[in-house]
Amino acid sequence: MTVVGIVGPGRAGVGLGSALSRAGYQVFLHGRQAKNLPVSLEHTWGGTPPWIAAVDIMFLAVPDDAIYGVARELQASQHVSPHHAVLHLSGVLGRTALTALEPSGASLGSFHPVQSLHDPLTAPEQLKGSIAVVEGDEAAVRLSSELGRSVGLHLLRVSSEQKAMFHAAEVFLSSFVVVLAAEAERLLRDAGASPVETWRALSPVLAGTLESLRARGTAKSFGGPVARGEERSVQRHLEVLAPESRTLYRALTRRAIEIADLSSDVRESLEAVLAEAEEEAGPPR
Repeated sequence: MTVVGIVGPGRAGVGLGSALSRAGYQVFLHGRQAKNLPVSLEHTWGGTPPWIAAVDIMFLAVPDDAIYGVARELQASQHVSPHHAVLHLSGVLGRTALTALEPSGASLGSFHPVQSLHDPLTAPEQLKGSIAVVEGDEAAVRLSSELGRSVGLHLLRVSSEQKAMFHAAEVFLSSFVVVLAAEAERLLRDAGASPVETWRALSPVLAGTLESLRARGTAKSFGGPVARGEERSVQRHLEVLAPESRTLYRALTRRAIEIADLSSDVRESLEAVLAEAEEEAGPPR
């Protein structure tokens, strides 16, 4: 059985470790300092992980900017060997982030589950059916793919150049959705809704939109005033929004006009509304 070591006891590292442990793998977790973990994993801390010789594959579950330094530290320890496969979990960076480890002879690559692992206790279920983007040396891709499939992941091999595009798509559907929810929340609060009333209103909208996307896809889920060609509604929204919200609304509405199935007359009318709003707002400061 493959033995796994994970450097970085954050949400991603603990979540992946929890899923692999549940799948029957022996998992070691290492951090800079001792930490109370919400799941039962063998946890070490300090400098160089003491278990390197015992593991077959290492995942570096550290922030992107830290990957280069951790790779240099592991190489300096002289404990990494051709026996190992080392992969980081970054969604943007590729194998080259581990270049410092090339003299070790280890197989190098990256393994990025396309999933937000907020809770290690639910991570094993979240990972099932999700995609993991993998790239790198053949042995690293093969070994990490075997582990990924064992926890229910679907594997997608890409080039290092393609990774950033995949990650940008993920950000649109995770971070930016949260930004939009926060904007909607603020608008409802400004309109006088209480916190309970706000999320009583927003939750069904979010759930309904997600269900529609799952069942019908983006083209058939598109709705709202732009899809209906309601230029007066768009104009009224722009009138009541604060400047910073108006800027975001205009940008998203312009993209919506490009996506929506509209007649040329309706498209031109909506674009005229946006142009007029931009003239009234003046040049960006």
